[in-house]
Amino acid sequence: MSGKKIAIIGGGNLGAAIAQGLLKSGFSKAADITITKRNIATLAGLAGEGVQVETDNAKAIGQADVVVVALKPYNVKEVLSGLRASFDAKKQMLISVVTGVLLDELEKITLPGMPIFRAMPNTAIAIQESITCVCGRNVTEDQTAFVTDMFNQLGETVSIDEKLMDAATVLGACGIAYALRFIRASIQGGIEIGFDARTATRIAAQTVKGAAELLIRENRHPEEEIDKVTTPKGCTIAGLNEMEHQGFSSSLIKGITVSYNRIAKD
Repeated sequence: MSGKKIAIIGGGNLGAAIAQGLLKSGFSKAADITITKRNIATLAGLAGEGVQVETDNAKAIGQADVVVVALKPYNVKEVLSGLRASFDAKKQMLISVVTGVLLDELEKITLPGMPIFRAMPNTAIAIQESITCVCGRNVTEDQTAFVTDMFNQLGETVSIDEKLMDAATVLGACGIAYALRFIRASIQGGIEIGFDARTATRIAAQTVKGAAELLIRENRHPEEEIDKVTTPKGCTIAGLNEMEHQGFSSSLIKGITVSYNRIAKD
């Protein structure tokens, strides 16, 4: 257990998922977590597990060693500016999981010299399988180790430069949707060749999970594993080649770059 008091400002889906993951993993005790939201009725499950539920952001921050900001991007400045007096740059660190709010902006609306991290998880954080990209400012090695350990309880963590945060959003966060769309298409194909929807879903989802684990556990390039199942004149290479003729890889790459350009433009 970390032993640090953690305040999660914003008890929406992401904030609640972080709290739940920290509890499930044993990283934090329920009594060491405070989560805030205007309508605390939706946090009844967490409250039932012993998590402190608050409507008062200032009170939650004042009791915390670590402040996790899980607000909507449009109200970060307004909310945090009003809480400036509650922060203590010498005793606290701030972790923002808000898309598109820069370290510069976070430091200006909190305190000069405040140890600040930006973290970009994805929705698999709800089942402790996220990939979370992290960068920081004014932070020590110990603080970086703490944040890395914290998000490792919720999946895996990668340290990146802040200039790559938009790219991390596309590849890691938007990437969940891309992967799910591939699985959906596989299910539709499976139904067309004879499976019922439930069985096709189970086969397609487990196949993708297995493919990912091969790369992660064996530290291999995808083509190494593809070569193992593409025999001469076989059905796998025939299918792969037809997908490429129809623009499979090109469409995915274009989708990623279009998503990135939309973030960069906005």
